[in-house]
Amino acid sequence: MSVFALSSTRFLIGNIYEFLQVASVLSLLLLLFKAAQFYLQRQWLLRATQQFPSPPSHWFFGHKIPKDRELQEVLKQIVNFPSAYPQWIWGSKVRLQVYDPDYMKLILGRSDPKSHGSYRFLAPWIGYGLLLLNGQPWFQHRRMLTPAFHHDILKPYVEIMADSVRVMLDKWEQIVGQDSTLELFQHITLMTLDTIMKCAFSHEGSVQLDRKYKSYIRAVEDLNNLSFYRVRNFFHQNDIIYNLSSNGRQAKNACQLAHDHTDQVIKSRRAQLQDERELEKVKKKRKLDFLDILLFARMENRSSLSDEDLRAEVDTFMFEGHDTTASGVSWIFYALATHPEHQQRCREEVQSLLGDGTSITWEHLDKMPYTTMCIKEALRLYPPVPGVSRELSTPVIFPDGRSLPKGITVVLSFYALHHNPSVWPNPEVFDPSRFAPEASRHSHSFLPFSAGARNCIGKQFAMNELKVAVALTLLRFELLPDPTRIPVPTARLVLKSKNGVHLRLKKLQ
Repeated sequence: MSVFALSSTRFLIGNIYEFLQVASVLSLLLLLFKAAQFYLQRQWLLRATQQFPSPPSHWFFGHKIPKDRELQEVLKQIVNFPSAYPQWIWGSKVRLQVYDPDYMKLILGRSDPKSHGSYRFLAPWIGYGLLLLNGQPWFQHRRMLTPAFHHDILKPYVEIMADSVRVMLDKWEQIVGQDSTLELFQHITLMTLDTIMKCAFSHEGSVQLDRKYKSYIRAVEDLNNLSFYRVRNFFHQNDIIYNLSSNGRQAKNACQLAHDHTDQVIKSRRAQLQDERELEKVKKKRKLDFLDILLFARMENRSSLSDEDLRAEVDTFMFEGHDTTASGVSWIFYALATHPEHQQRCREEVQSLLGDGTSITWEHLDKMPYTTMCIKEALRLYPPVPGVSRELSTPVIFPDGRSLPKGITVVLSFYALHHNPSVWPNPEVFDPSRFAPEASRHSHSFLPFSAGARNCIGKQFAMNELKVAVALTLLRFELLPDPTRIPVPTARLVLKSKNGVHLRLKKLQ
């Protein structure tokens, strides 16, 4: 080797060595900075939540919660920690779990934004529609969309809901024999998607008879799971790391499937409105359907609603309008199956009202009081949305004198509230009399659709669909539990069962 080559090699090695030294020092400084940041954040959170005792937790890993046992873990703490307790996700992230009606009333009466740390991961999927918007933009969108849920709009939907339920029941008659067991959730999800597509998005054709919609439902299920787990994964908080992970790639693919579906829905309705007769028919309506409100707002005032805003609202309502209702119907069926005496009483009430069930109308929905009581009691035990979270924009003082500073995340656990023995005596007992007209309860003890300004905009739509589904199903089937497959409630954006909802269906003669 020449002297020149040897000198160059030594020079290169020296430079590499110096670079590695600098990189090591910078890495160490970064690590020290992150450690200091972690320590200071943890100390602030400890001081902020010091008035609220909590079970022991690890200084770094937080509270160790077994996978898919989050709901059960919160219920374990209710007796020891009245009203609320801090739950540590990891050492520098904590949220106050709340299950007291007075606490609920106070928080839901404020205007705190949705928790950024919990909800921002939904943005690539559903965008910034009603669920994720805050402040004035949320208020404008809410005011624009409220007319879509006026009773004049909801009345004709009852017939559409009934048709969708009948399609589902017809399929059940074909695929089940006497005393057959069926996993209901997938079938009910197709039915509720069918309903929302026809009612809110003017879809023509049957979602339940077209296999292509199963890919959208699967995408929603994947996104439901992936977003839930991402919130709880320390390393997946960073977008770059998450996007490189297998979960991140799966989420991206599922988002694309979901967006392809909603884009096609928007495109199809826009094409229909190009027909002058269809456009004239829509303009003559006193109230517009959900998607038509969005499309007309976009056409008439482009500055108020962008294409991105439009799709975000469609993505949001497409998801919320079918998945939460499917959860509600599934759990109501399970509750009735496990309480046959109440199921039979509901059936007799429906039979006396509807006869053979060939027709169900808006007027019928308020004439089934006992069935409604049973539906509400099932929603108490199995609220479709197990909880929501808020990030305090200003300090708060709770009715018992305890307080929290600005910046703390508060989780309003509707599931824990509904199972709180100090609010509901014998909370695990299915007792529809809790919702008898003469029964009294705290205004914020029963919150299946949340409360306050940000309550569920579609709650009346959902309750109507629940009543129609229960009434028509009880006329044709007896619901019986499958003792070998008892559903296990598990927290997601929507309350699901870890092992599905399996029931035996017995065709009524």
